[in-house]
Amino acid sequence: MQAILSASAGCEQILIELLVNNGKIPTLIEELITAAIWKQKIFPILCKLEDFKPKSTFPLYLVLRHEASIINFLETVFFHKEICESAEDTILDLIDYTHRKLTLLAAQSANGKIPFEQKFQLGDLKQAEMMEFEISLRALSVFRFITDVIENLPVSAVTRVLNTHNFPCLLVQLLEHCPWTNHEGGKLKKFENGSWYEVAPEDRMKMTKLDGQVWLALYNLLLSPECQRKYEFNNFNKGQLLKVQDCKTGRPFMCTSCFR
Repeated sequence: MQAILSASAGCEQILIELLVNNGKIPTLIEELITAAIWKQKIFPILCKLEDFKPKSTFPLYLVLRHEASIINFLETVFFHKEICESAEDTILDLIDYTHRKLTLLAAQSANGKIPFEQKFQLGDLKQAEMMEFEISLRALSVFRFITDVIENLPVSAVTRVLNTHNFPCLLVQLLEHCPWTNHEGGKLKKFENGSWYEVAPEDRMKMTKLDGQVWLALYNLLLSPECQRKYEFNNFNKGQLLKVQDCKTGRPFMCTSCFR
């Protein structure tokens, strides 16, 4: 927690050096994935046990919150190029992790299952859903920072991003469904800085930080010479990418030479 506060306050240089010199980023990524697997695979089994009747749900909440704390910290420090490069081979695991989170986010948005409630009781199922939603949005930010240094990553990481997971098409789906935007009762609400807020009519066309993260990630992936050489611009991918022309969040920036 102190590391998050220091980085958020702009006093992160010493912290960055400590993380890089002591090889802590791979450890954090492994801890993140371990927490996510425990929550997905082990915790549901515990809940089904007949003798599993904890007197307090607060310790469980702390365990479930562990994943959110780590991804929050990574989002804060991955802005620095040296942090991303120090991940070494675990960058592949982090790419897989962000892909799972963003795929789930896109699917939930397409099915209308994004949590919009903001007031919950501790242990409420809706609270867990909101926590997962926020984790996915932070994973989006972490992935954008990865794309900032995509040309400095190993070839296997570039291949994983472009061809194995086809992140460009996934990002287009996020732009198409905008999980952080909700239309209800003629009102437009957007999610930013951990909460939903109603957007004034004159601000409806303004781009949010989350919109910007997706556009920047697409920009990095599609206009990078290295990525243009490796990405397969087949008919399906072209058709998906051209959907950005219908997005109202901003002017399309696509380089038309990519689609010739």
